Amino acid sequence: MTHADTDGMSPDKGLLEHRILDQVDAGLDSSLKRLFDFLRIPSISTDPAHAKACRTAAQWAADALTELGLNTKVHPTTGHPVVVARTDTGAARRVLFYGHYDVQPVDPLELWESGPFEPRFGETADGRRTIVARGAADDKGQVLTFLEALRAIKAVTGTLPVDVTVFLEGEEECGSPSLPAFLAAEGSLLKADLALVCDTGMWDAATPSITTGLRGIQPVEVTITGPNRDLHSGLYGGAARNPIHVLCDIIAAAHDADGRVTLPGFYDDVREMPADVRAAWAALDFGPETFLAPVGLSVPAGEADRMLIEQIQSRPTLEVNGMFGGYMGAGTKTIIPSKATAKVSFRLVADQDPAKVRAAFEAFVRARLPADCEATFSAGEGSRAFLVDPASPDLARAGAALEAEWGRTPVMVGSGGSIPIVGRFKDMLGIDTLLIGFGLDDDRVHSPNEKYDLTSFHKGTRSWVRILSALA
Repeated sequence: MTHADTDGMSPDKGLLEHRILDQVDAGLDSSLKRLFDFLRIPSISTDPAHAKACRTAAQWAADALTELGLNTKVHPTTGHPVVVARTDTGAARRVLFYGHYDVQPVDPLELWESGPFEPRFGETADGRRTIVARGAADDKGQVLTFLEALRAIKAVTGTLPVDVTVFLEGEEECGSPSLPAFLAAEGSLLKADLALVCDTGMWDAATPSITTGLRGIQPVEVTITGPNRDLHSGLYGGAARNPIHVLCDIIAAAHDADGRVTLPGFYDDVREMPADVRAAWAALDFGPETFLAPVGLSVPAGEADRMLIEQIQSRPTLEVNGMFGGYMGAGTKTIIPSKATAKVSFRLVADQDPAKVRAAFEAFVRARLPADCEATFSAGEGSRAFLVDPASPDLARAGAALEAEWGRTPVMVGSGGSIPIVGRFKDMLGIDTLLIGFGLDDDRVHSPNEKYDLTSFHKGTRSWVRILSALA
């Protein structure tokens, strides 16, 4: 292969890119040292006891970006701070890179094989070298792939091929409650031609992927109230309405025997994926033995007439995340509870409206309330689904860059998950997002012994070098 490679790159540009890639390789040990330093900071955003650590992590990132020559500022919010760093060279294009420095709690601590914030090298059963620590994959390791790519580019050329804005928040793992207000007040700082997110995964350990769609989300909590206090189940049992029974009946009625959601109008706005996309998905041979077996399951439980990959990527869902009511302590307490609560979440697809779905759910519940019961609702902020235009030139450029690095055509897939910030970038800033990550299904994200493959870190950094060059 020549330095010009096969993507039409000029020989001079190809030679320069290879010099930068050589710099990434030569600096890998130093990059890993910086990553380990970042991972040692216990920046758990959900725990107020770690608020100082979150500020430390924000400052660590800000110092690293300043060292790279970016104009950097740590912005306070009502919660944890955000970091914004920019270059302003007058380049033809600007990209916005988003990531987060906060991490999940570490419970249960006893299942960790080493300290969660004592990063170490490990090895998988099949011999892959790994980095083990909380945040290794989600999202500190992924953030550092991008920052280390910037480092290598600047070390060789002194400047970047595009202007870059780096935007790091510290509340992604607790729902980003401070982010909407920050975007409303300071959104002009983030204007760009394209956003990049490195908080997703690869198709497999050898095949890169670009996430081209995300489901939206609408969380709702419903509480059913019956009697005005907990009742003695011996004295009142058989006569008094039990809110747990009522809630269970309503929740059970929300799906039919074929796995379809039964809320009236729920599927009215659902956009079908194009036939060529469905054909490409079918060719992936993505079955339950690949996806469900590792978590101890074997039978897809979604819509019976849909492929498994459709069930998790392009179809909307209603899931019960928790139900509680009455006595839940040790032993027996014979009561009929006054209240019962369910926490549900809807994963939405284009072009579903979160507010419309929430209203449909509330109407569904109220229509099934028996006498002597009332329902109250609370809901978090919803976000719409996101889709990348399959004809996007930037999608094609990034795909070619990934193929050049990994030697395999990247898989273009949607994600069943939701990243609300991506929708906000579209709604508030008017820009599309490419989601390019290097995590793997076995990274144990949000679980004990979280890891990030060393290859993911190394080739992820090299990939960003190629992508930034391609986007110029």
